[in-house]
Amino acid sequence: MINVAIDGPAGAGKSTVARAAAAQLNYIYVDTGALYRAVGVYALRQGAETTNREQVTALLGDISVELKFVDGEQRVLLNSEDVSAEIRTPEASMAASNVSAIPEVRAFLFDLQRDIAKKNNCIMDGRDIGTVVLPDAQVKIFLTAAPEKRAKRRYDELIAKGSSVEYKDVLEDLIKRDYNDSHREVAPLKPAQDSVIVDTSDLDLQQSIEKVTQIIREKTI
Repeated sequence: MINVAIDGPAGAGKSTVARAAAAQLNYIYVDTGALYRAVGVYALRQGAETTNREQVTALLGDISVELKFVDGEQRVLLNSEDVSAEIRTPEASMAASNVSAIPEVRAFLFDLQRDIAKKNNCIMDGRDIGTVVLPDAQVKIFLTAAPEKRAKRRYDELIAKGSSVEYKDVLEDLIKRDYNDSHREVAPLKPAQDSVIVDTSDLDLQQSIEKVTQIIREKTI
């Protein structure tokens, strides 16, 4: 199986680019961040403090997270409920960042991610795919962009979905999440040594997709 790992900070466009590249190459797309978001959403629903290791860990036995692929589109099921829309809120984003720093949560989702990769040609994106989850992936890409560019993209995305947000708040949350993701003790966000760095600050979406797809093709021929 051919596995592609795409890592990078929040708002870099990993999910959008990876999904499009997977469609072009006829691979399965796996958004691992969605798994952490689902755990974060469950913790929020239960009134747990998502930074509290003991509170979150105590909930894991009650959580079932599944990925289903419908017409190539990933759907996220939390205890059999489709939460694909709910996990995209700013609250879910911060909760995901918090719970992803908890070792037990990472272990809880680790086998699920690897099992998908063993059975499918896939593009998997997240924070530690190339460094921890799929260290033997044939292609590793670190997708990034300037914080202001990433915040503007996320802001536009939320506004388009009808959310009432301020750009400065989105930027502030993103910078905070960058710090949390890169400074956590377990699997911090960083490029794998053998990854290709792709900065999309000055690229539009189509150019970013073409760049990533080209890299994948070149490395898997």
